[in-house]
Amino acid sequence: MNKENRLSINSCHILMAFCFLIVGCASPKPILYPNAHLNSVGQQQVDQDIAECQQIAKQYASASNAGEQVAKSTAVGAGVGAASGAVVGAMRGSASSSSLFGAAAGATAGLIRGLMRRNPPNPAYRNFVNQCLSERGYQSVGWD
Repeated sequence: MNKENRLSINSCHILMAFCFLIVGCASPKPILYPNAHLNSVGQQQVDQDIAECQQIAKQYASASNAGEQVAKSTAVGAGVGAASGAVVGAMRGSASSSSLFGAAAGATAGLIRGLMRRNPPNPAYRNFVNQCLSERGYQSVGWD
């Protein structure tokens, strides 16, 4: 494979990882019951109230443990990749280099998998946002 093809493939991988990152960063939001208050305010006010409650909750309760989950997924991917690469390398006579390649590939796959997972907010954060919205007249029926 020539240098130009490798650069093109690497650029494609970087673009895909960036897209996965954007999708993985979408945060869950509360689902509100259509009570009288919700029906009396506009969608812009609803979005503003949700954003304010989420911002206040971030000050008092950690939103999620997403970073820990991504790190764990990356580490597991690296371990599985290293083991798989060592097995393939042992059959071909180059266990160490295959193990390193497998670890790198596995870590990348684990990182992408970790970023793609939609991590739900932790219960304290979710309860904080729900309470804030309740005090503003909304009724949360769940999260999506």
